[in-house]
Amino acid sequence: MAAEATNVPEALRWVGDAGGHLELLDQTRLPLEQEWLACQDVDLVIGAIKRLSVRGAPAIGIAGAYGVVLAAGEAARQRLSPAAAKAHLLVRAEQLADARPTAVNLRWAVERVLAVGAGDYSAETLLAEARAIHEEDRRLCVAIGTHGAAILPAGDVLTHCNTGALATGGIGTALGVITTAWRQGKRFRVFADETRPLFQGSRLTAWELVQEGIPVTVLADGAAAHLLSTGRIGACIVGADRITANGDVANKIGTYGLALLAAAHGVPFFVAAPSSTFDLTLATGAGIPIEQRSAAEVLEPLGVRVAPEGAEAFNPAFDVTPARLIRAIITEHGVIDPVTPAQVARLVRPR
Repeated sequence: MAAEATNVPEALRWVGDAGGHLELLDQTRLPLEQEWLACQDVDLVIGAIKRLSVRGAPAIGIAGAYGVVLAAGEAARQRLSPAAAKAHLLVRAEQLADARPTAVNLRWAVERVLAVGAGDYSAETLLAEARAIHEEDRRLCVAIGTHGAAILPAGDVLTHCNTGALATGGIGTALGVITTAWRQGKRFRVFADETRPLFQGSRLTAWELVQEGIPVTVLADGAAAHLLSTGRIGACIVGADRITANGDVANKIGTYGLALLAAAHGVPFFVAAPSSTFDLTLATGAGIPIEQRSAAEVLEPLGVRVAPEGAEAFNPAFDVTPARLIRAIITEHGVIDPVTPAQVARLVRPR
């Protein structure tokens, strides 16, 4: 008998009509506190994206879409002429799209809202499209979960970072596959890498799984090799922030290393992501920009100094996993298997 879904809070929500505002569940405070941030202007949205109060490629895309609506509201409050309002909107949209450079969903969503609003940059028109993006993400997460649950092998599951409801507009991508399989009656334990330096696995993934009643064990990232050597892991599954035309995947730092370990131990490595995460303008992962984040995240994780003064830090937010290490990519349109340029082109259409 499948487990019933629980009421895990959404990552974000729009409050009110076109003159309303965006609310974000502040993920920097989880799991100890649940606090919603009211974002009534674009700068607040940009700041929330940069400090990871909202994170996960689909979720920041949706936040960016709603941010464009807020930009239209700013122009209306300033009583700008139509030409000046358009210029204001384009500048603010570019600032939103640049808030995090690696996750392609952000720019995709911002540009989609702008395209629909061309000639009518009213907040009402833009809000309708932003809401459509949000609703589409809910539906495609369900489809990803269904496709992925059908191919998830028996055994326990190892995942990295957070790819659930907190990272999307729906039930999640990789974590959505896991929760869908659980609700269908499959039984397993989820092992969640703590995901240094910001602990998205231990703080967020473990929290979501506890809400769902799914057994979860948190492990230090460096323990993954030993865990895989025990033979109890049936599959590794992660999300993605950008996927190129050949199937290379940019995801949270540590994903590439986990994929190498999975290959060394003969464990299938799956990626789950919506088609909006694909960037078919890039032939390979070599062209993906990798965000470099603050040294403080490494030297002072969670505000606690762990390295001596004078030490420096290397803090890329993402790495790139080559397609050859990926067993399959699960999308809302189906499963890319094998992961080749031809199979990517078969399921994913250029924007």
